[in-house]
Amino acid sequence: MVFKEGTFKGEPPEHFDGPHPAWLEAAVADALSLAGDVDASDIRVTCKGTRIILTGNVGSAAEADRASAIAASLKDVTEVDSRLSWL
Repeated sequence: MVFKEGTFKGEPPEHFDGPHPAWLEAAVADALSLAGDVDASDIRVTCKGTRIILTGNVGSAAEADRASAIAASLKDVTEVDSRLSWL
């Protein structure tokens, strides 16, 4: 059996310093879904490094602030960019 170096379409895999973006996105999404005072059904979580970007719609400005606070409270999150809108 021959073992080859791992590549993706001929390119070496990306290396991430710190948490993997998918794990951090999932952790923030989980925290938002467990919060009783935030309706996270229309919030999308994206990660660039350790910066979290929240997009979508919530019910009020207070709910948008609470969602940002929840995301910022996670250990590996360094910045939260809230692009949430409300009706």
